[in-house]
Amino acid sequence: MNTAHSSLELHLTDTPRPDDVAVVSDALDRFNTDVTGIADRRSLAVLVRERDTGRVVGGLTGRTSLGLLFVDLLYLPPALRGTGLGSTVLRRAEDEGRARGCVTGALYTISFQAPLFYERHGWRRLGEVPCAPAGSSRIFMTREL
Repeated sequence: MNTAHSSLELHLTDTPRPDDVAVVSDALDRFNTDVTGIADRRSLAVLVRERDTGRVVGGLTGRTSLGLLFVDLLYLPPALRGTGLGSTVLRRAEDEGRARGCVTGALYTISFQAPLFYERHGWRRLGEVPCAPAGSSRIFMTREL
């Protein structure tokens, strides 16, 4: 490193502490707010819980920011797939995105996961990037809300 960085060191980890992740995330959020004048980043989750225990068995996580709904994760156990519950979860997230002023949604899925599910719900492919295993790809998708 050059002399301006001589008091710093790099630390590579696959287990970052939540407070360390927050430092980076919050700093970028402040930068975005300073540039845009908009401070609207919020987490979003639609959780599927067992009625009797309250245990989460699946759901959707994401966030909203600067007019975009980002879907990070959507998972349902195999026994719940094909029941319409996934459609309901996605629709609830999209509705909440709209309520928060989002006009567009963004996500990525993997070719062996659920691209057809999202396409049935109005999402369209923006592009693909090959990934493992061979023949698979990450599919980036968007949807007007």
